[in-house]
Amino acid sequence: MKELQDSKQSLKLFIVLSRAFKALNEEINKNIQENGLNPTEFAVLELLYHKGDQPLQQIGGKILLASGSITYVVDKLEQKGYLKRVACPKDRRVTYAQITEDGRELIDDIFPNHEKRIHELMSSLSSDEKEETIQNLKKLGLSIKDLSY
Repeated sequence: MKELQDSKQSLKLFIVLSRAFKALNEEINKNIQENGLNPTEFAVLELLYHKGDQPLQQIGGKILLASGSITYVVDKLEQKGYLKRVACPKDRRVTYAQITEDGRELIDDIFPNHEKRIHELMSSLSSDEKEETIQNLKKLGLSIKDLSY
């Protein structure tokens, strides 16, 4: 009986977590699109802004996107003048994505609002609740990695 209750509680947690993520994501994506970017373009620019130049081959893993899609997104951002490709001087097989001055100005302009909006959306949780949620979700994520076959 206890195992059945635990199983149902796990399903409920999954549904609640999925719905919360969907609601947050939709709100954040609206905010991003108001600035002329799609969520993936924003994620790439934000990565380059905060972490510096990145090998094209590694961007997908860092923003959770399939590598085939990265080329398309990088092409679009390059056309918009927000990033450029830079060859690695030490290894001709590696190309870096580098944020341009226009890209940096765009993120300088929109990131504070993005951060503020996320904070507003999370304001129903206290600081302690946020910290507890962070720790619980990390624990969950790491335990799933351990279970992977």
